[in-house]
Amino acid sequence: MASIKDVAAAAGVSVATVSRVLNDHPSVSADARTRVLAAVEALGYRPNAVARSLRTDQTRTLGLVISDVLNPYFTELARSVEEEARAHGYSVIIGNADERPELQDHHVRTLLDRRIDGLLVSPTDGGSPLMLEAARGGTPMVFVDRWIPGVDVPVVRADGHAAIRDLVAHLHGLGHRRLAIIAGPAATTTGSERVQAFREALAEYGVPLPDAYIGQGDFQAESGRRATEGFLDLPEPPEVVFAADNLMALGALDAVRARGLRVPDDIALAAFDDIRWFVHTDPPVTAIAQPTGELGRAAVRALIDRIEGRPPQSVTLPARLVVRRSCGANPDGNRDANRGANQTPVQRSTS
Repeated sequence: MASIKDVAAAAGVSVATVSRVLNDHPSVSADARTRVLAAVEALGYRPNAVARSLRTDQTRTLGLVISDVLNPYFTELARSVEEEARAHGYSVIIGNADERPELQDHHVRTLLDRRIDGLLVSPTDGGSPLMLEAARGGTPMVFVDRWIPGVDVPVVRADGHAAIRDLVAHLHGLGHRRLAIIAGPAATTTGSERVQAFREALAEYGVPLPDAYIGQGDFQAESGRRATEGFLDLPEPPEVVFAADNLMALGALDAVRARGLRVPDDIALAAFDDIRWFVHTDPPVTAIAQPTGELGRAAVRALIDRIEGRPPQSVTLPARLVVRRSCGANPDGNRDANRGANQTPVQRSTS
């Protein structure tokens, strides 16, 4: 393997000149720069990243701790983060918290020990002392999707309030009046926020949200199945189940089918977090879509701003409703014959 001394000898310059070229220092002449870069290419020289990090106090590496790598939403988020980071010359190390606070802290501690330049986190809860210490101790950090209230860290997220109002308007227009929700963990901001937005949207139509129609989930499919089984066992089951994430929606769908029931004929289903699978289910699932790729890219840009000393900005992007057939709407957006007045959807899908 070629060394920096080999490059210097081949280019006919000093080792210091090679170092200045590799670090894009402006004091090097155009001729010397051309010869050094040609020697680097010919010899296949690769700088020692560890040695460079010791000299510059930078590793050009970002850490990303996501809540659940098996959740398609977070998989897409991680991909967009990696692509944007690479475009800016950074690599990304990813840790999967699996919705477990202790595993989240393990990844955060490991990433900090590896001297990453900055950290992107989707917190599993707001009570981690390590997370609070890292956030308040000067580590460049950005929260993405979820956040810890009261901690002075930029947040990049989607606002689902308007989309949830659109969903409730759509369901009300189809004649549904008994609406239930499978909530995410109350310790997460997304878990509590989506329930509150759903409750407020129902109140605009004078529709109550009884405690029996609030199922407690954990953003995992099994919890969606259990909550839906509980709804179906009620003396008066809900007409609609709204799952506050995609995996819980898949669990709900399993529970409905296990009872020999059909969506939407016997019970309607909607989800927060649209995924590509939803167009392939029977029927395709009405869902609230987040601008996942944009969130990942914006989070990386905010983190790099913080690393490079520029004032970072929090970013909030709107989610949107995608209407399909799982709540009783026909592919053209019209209601089924046995439902109420038609409500024009925000976005229609013919899937």
